[in-house]
Amino acid sequence: MKANQIFSLTGKVALITGASKGIGEAIAHFFAANGAQVVINSRKQEDLDKVAAAITNNGGQCIGFAGNAGDISSCKDLVDKTVAHFGGIDILVNNAASNPVFGPVVTCEEWAFDKIMDVNVKAPFELGKLVYPIMKARGGGSVINISSIAGNTPDPGLGIYSVSKAALNMLTRVTAKEWGTDHIRVNAICPGLIKTKFSEALWQNEKWLHHFVKQAPIARMGTVEEIAALALFLASDASGYCTGTLFTADGGVTI
Repeated sequence: MKANQIFSLTGKVALITGASKGIGEAIAHFFAANGAQVVINSRKQEDLDKVAAAITNNGGQCIGFAGNAGDISSCKDLVDKTVAHFGGIDILVNNAASNPVFGPVVTCEEWAFDKIMDVNVKAPFELGKLVYPIMKARGGGSVINISSIAGNTPDPGLGIYSVSKAALNMLTRVTAKEWGTDHIRVNAICPGLIKTKFSEALWQNEKWLHHFVKQAPIARMGTVEEIAALALFLASDASGYCTGTLFTADGGVTI
């Protein structure tokens, strides 16, 4: 393949969860701009419609289907609608995440634990199983799990979130090993502090932000576009020999 074509997603169908804002939205824009037919998912249809309209107005192909990624029946419905609309799935980005609590593990209630695990671990697990036979029948595919550096190094106040991302990291490696012979690659991106609505409670805390930036050799927060660019690499043929890898993008904080 020629160098100027190696990042092309032309002819590929991409399904992205948690894509009405932040990292997921940026990934949707990058994928569509590089030729993919994109399906985006989040809980509110009106938010999805705005993103899809922006992508379409820029010449891309995108449609949104609302649903709860933490619900198995909703995951199945999402996959069925994607296949019905675009004919298959070649790329799955598990970006939807939840963290409704901040504090020590001992204060985390059962409802919060269940919600975090349902969205951050169970949804990628179920969606992966649903798309596996579709990708296998199409000759292969790419699954990209949006994890976190918290899955490798516990963050204060984010205990159960850290546990969920550690589980997602291992799910990435297990499925990569099991699905490799079917030409399905599975990788994870582990961002550090990225300026999104999801991480707002962290970067709006001036003391915490200063502490984070001081640790980072690059000395700033990351952008959603920087994570989207890495996702594009993993979705495309450029990363054809990469699977089971946890790609850290944290400005050097974990060095």
